[in-house]
Amino acid sequence: MDPGELAQARAQIQNVELTRLLQQDEDGDMLLHLLVAQGFRSLAYAAAEMLRDCGHLDVKEHRGKTPLLVAAAANQPEIVKDLIMLGADANAADQKGQTVLHLGATYGLPSVIEAVMMTGIPVNVEARNFEGLTPLHCAVIAHNAAFQAQTLEPLSQSHLQDLLLCIRLLLQLGADYKSQDLKSSKTLLHLAVQAANLPLIQFLLQLPGPELQRFVNMKAHGNTALHMAAGLHGHPYQEEIVRLLLHHWADPSARNLENEQPVHLLAPGPVAEQLRLLLRSRRGCPGPAHLPSLS
Repeated sequence: MDPGELAQARAQIQNVELTRLLQQDEDGDMLLHLLVAQGFRSLAYAAAEMLRDCGHLDVKEHRGKTPLLVAAAANQPEIVKDLIMLGADANAADQKGQTVLHLGATYGLPSVIEAVMMTGIPVNVEARNFEGLTPLHCAVIAHNAAFQAQTLEPLSQSHLQDLLLCIRLLLQLGADYKSQDLKSSKTLLHLAVQAANLPLIQFLLQLPGPELQRFVNMKAHGNTALHMAAGLHGHPYQEEIVRLLLHHWADPSARNLENEQPVHLLAPGPVAEQLRLLLRSRRGCPGPAHLPSLS
């Protein structure tokens, strides 16, 4: 930040009465909320200093957003960093339970997540919103939606790349890729398979660590990711997804709460019959192996 601009901003803010800084409009916005939303960094910094000194840096507007959360939603990474360094609560949540990391992940704003990382301030990367989702779950769900939207309308490839970068950054922050959402117990892999998001499935199956086999076979209400892949009836990526999972230790003998194995969830028909033969041939010997082509 330019020192001259900051000095000028401090002079301007010091001429504003404290009651005016603390005043909230009909939407609950203080002056600071408005400044950060519009990206006025120097003025926001000066106002934040005064509010910090009187203990009002985390006042919430009508949607439960602190100035920090407004800055995150407005994709103002420099202001996000400033506010955290000035003492804003990095774990504050809005009325939907969304933290700064949830917002960055949901909207595909890697620069916001990077700004949090750059502060070095501890942040709860496993925080749950009111849907029971961590920021990492939100990033995967957003990536799924963007991936599926490609078939309906042209989508900037950079948006998908931003969403994938959000996933990478959250993992760097220490997010647990094995975490399950609280409502359905789905992991990232369940979510990606359910959406038939082949590129993301490939990414997740390349994650390092000794627990990948357990991750691949974790259950969501009894169903493994392989169960979900078997349920992708007629999807053009179904065979490739099934093969990927089998190659990465998915267990075709696993049973869900209805005592069904993945093979039992295949649709009838000649195409599914080929997958059925593949799944039956791999029962009892999951893991990397040469899987014969079905074509």
